[in-house]
Amino acid sequence: MDNRRKRKLTFFTIGLIFLLSGVEYAVILPTIWRYLQTLDAVPYFLGLALSAFSLSGLLSGPLFGYWSDRTRTTKKIILFANVFEIIGNFMYFMGYSKWLLLSSRLVAGIGTGAGSAIFGFLTRSTALEDRATAFATVMACRQAGLLIGPAFNIFLRLCDFQLGPFVVNKYTAPGLFMCLMWTLLQLTVIFMYWDLPPQVKEKAKKSSRNQSMEEENRQGLAEEDNEEEKPLMGNEELGGSYGSVVAPNPPRSESSAASNATLNHISPPPSPVPPESHESSSPFKISSISREFLREEVVVLLAAQFITLFNQTALETMVTPMTQKYFGYGELENSVMYCLCGVEVIAGFLFVRWLSQRVTERVLLAIGLTICNISGVWCIIFLANPLGDFPWQLTEFIIGVFLQVLGLPFVAVAQVSLFSKVTSEKTQGFSQGVRRSVGGLATILGPLWAGGLTENMYIMMGVMMALLALITMMLAFSYDRMLAPAAEEQVEDSENCR
Repeated sequence: MDNRRKRKLTFFTIGLIFLLSGVEYAVILPTIWRYLQTLDAVPYFLGLALSAFSLSGLLSGPLFGYWSDRTRTTKKIILFANVFEIIGNFMYFMGYSKWLLLSSRLVAGIGTGAGSAIFGFLTRSTALEDRATAFATVMACRQAGLLIGPAFNIFLRLCDFQLGPFVVNKYTAPGLFMCLMWTLLQLTVIFMYWDLPPQVKEKAKKSSRNQSMEEENRQGLAEEDNEEEKPLMGNEELGGSYGSVVAPNPPRSESSAASNATLNHISPPPSPVPPESHESSSPFKISSISREFLREEVVVLLAAQFITLFNQTALETMVTPMTQKYFGYGELENSVMYCLCGVEVIAGFLFVRWLSQRVTERVLLAIGLTICNISGVWCIIFLANPLGDFPWQLTEFIIGVFLQVLGLPFVAVAQVSLFSKVTSEKTQGFSQGVRRSVGGLATILGPLWAGGLTENMYIMMGVMMALLALITMMLAFSYDRMLAPAAEEQVEDSENCR
């Protein structure tokens, strides 16, 4: 099988991984609150269960990313991580108690850490100008899963039978379904995923080879010119002794020395190679890591990751109890709502994918944060204490959710793509793990924050709006630094990796 076909199948498998992650989220989220209620769980247990999934992903992400950077492989990491997804979802299916349900989300969350290795692989395998497009496509796959998930849930809610000692109903069926899906994905990864060489490095090698060939051609032309000058030197030899013959030699030796110097410039002597290779083989130094993540632009991007995910998960946690309280929604209505949100998000990612080829990531980030601020103001005014009768309350709710979902694709694609460009390519797996851990921390604190303040909506949404205003100000002050480094620096960094 040729490399082009392997590359297509590998990226197809990556899309499936993110698709299933979205399906799992959309299948479980609409029913987990009622599931916990059947197990006599108190309300704050909803926040604990949602946060547990993110907690284990927060811890496993940097570890899997570090593993990927050290080995330059991702296939074994994905296979290993998917085992935790399979086990965790089977535990969710068993569902004997609320504590087993909480533990199941902890175990399944470990599998999400493989995303760090995958993002590192995508960074090394895509060119700078194509990176935002590639990330938007992968994220759209996850959103497609969020769209397809509720459709599966419509059928899973009809399950009502016994499977050995286990009861299969509308609450336990999502766990069994996802266990089977992740098992099938294991087979897909085994047969359709390859650890391909980074495309960016191959381009750098080709350009380096072309430069070396050009230098050698120029050197060959210079030697031919020296050969053409030999008859003139022969005329001088006819009029003198061997001493006169030796006299012209120094210029030729100087030419030879210049030639050697040029060759040494092209191909360095072997003696300085070991220190360089030693330095590249141990990229995880404390000083370099501190310099990497304390730069202004990196701090802003990590803050954007945290705040947007904090607000998103807080609103998602609030939505299910709110629709139950004001509109009497059950599993079917919530599934349809998440399905419609999935359609909007996919359309948003496709639009961002098109727009990313025409504007820079910092423009996308600014647009996304502007929409999020408008959504935050709307939610404080109309969702903290819904006004009017049922039709007006439903309209206010729909507009608030629409605005919140609309801003997500802009912020998500912009900060992921730009983060991959302002951090070192040598440690992309670890860097993406840190970024995802920051997001994981946000998805832990967001549900906990919202779960404990469902009766104090103004406080909950006021803090969320203050965080949005903070990150908007940070972006405004650091806007000039929100640019990718020059292409030449990326080529040099990829050459150092060799």
